Amino acid sequence: MPIIKKLIIIIFFVTFSNFLNAEEVKKLGKHKDWETYVINGASGKICFAQSKPVLQAPKNNPREARLFISFRPGENIDNEISITSGYDYNNKNSVTAVSGENKYNFDIIQENFAWMADNKFENKMIKTMKKGSRIMVKAHNQKGSQTIDHYSLLGFTKAYKATKANCS
Repeated sequence: MPIIKKLIIIIFFVTFSNFLNAEEVKKLGKHKDWETYVINGASGKICFAQSKPVLQAPKNNPREARLFISFRPGENIDNEISITSGYDYNNKNSVTAVSGENKYNFDIIQENFAWMADNKFENKMIKTMKKGSRIMVKAHNQKGSQTIDHYSLLGFTKAYKATKANCS
């Protein structure tokens, strides 16, 4: 549960960063379609890169979806990929990311966030993201309706390297 709380706090900070003290959340940079941030909090430094979808379906229901890669050195966590589609997920359906012929399942689903349970798959997905141009995330809301978010991977490699270097 602490991971969920931290990610919800991160989303809050990023979404409402104009209302926050600049010392709490610092934007490190923008790399094409990806942004990098650092939070210096009581529990230590958290570095992350995020992107918003370039295309969402259904079109008539815009959501606050985000794809993250995070590093939390104080907790020995690196290369953590997480996703939020902007709603609470339906636990009966999987959350998947697809790029080319590569498909990744997010095994841990809690409320409006999903993660991968195995760091090996996260590392494979990162390699895919470095080589690809787009990744598509499919998920289902509480009513069972499917959403599809397309994320651009332009700038991902630079954002990833900058985020990792800042939290090394």
